[in-house]
Amino acid sequence: MVPFIQKLPALEIIQAKIFTLETASIPLIVWRFKGDKIVFTNGCFDIIHRGHIDYLAKASDLGGKLIVGINSDASVKRLGKSNSRPLQDEQTRALIIASLHFVSGVIIFDEETPLELIKLVNPHVLVKGADYDANEKNKESKKYIVGSDSVKANGGEVRTIEFLEGFSTTAIENKIKNG
Repeated sequence: MVPFIQKLPALEIIQAKIFTLETASIPLIVWRFKGDKIVFTNGCFDIIHRGHIDYLAKASDLGGKLIVGINSDASVKRLGKSNSRPLQDEQTRALIIASLHFVSGVIIFDEETPLELIKLVNPHVLVKGADYDANEKNKESKKYIVGSDSVKANGGEVRTIEFLEGFSTTAIENKIKNG
């Protein structure tokens, strides 16, 4: 006979997938011990659209656990996307990404790049969009994937995923503004 197991509220389950740099190490250790293949990607993920879902689902398919680094509000501002960005605050963006069943964890980072976060996660697979080049070695190139040298040095792989044409936060923002 199976003892009664209390179901956790869905929101608590989602919130438990949002880690800090300090709390991320425990699940990472457990997943590594279990032999899970850890995949990492990052982005702003301001207004979630079909292109994001397609990209993140494909990234998830590359391993057993998908960790998503989310740019903090200040980090998004420093990227210079537009004066109105981010449209949603970092906690909201993290909660939305964590609600996806194929995302295992979300970590907000405040630095210019996710390099330190990538070193902490030490993923088996580092993923970016196909506007980057997995083989680019010149760190000054816009196609260079931050952290790729670290991941490769640790025996991991770097992959790119094609974007779904016609879907972007900027396009949605423009459509809202211009009707």
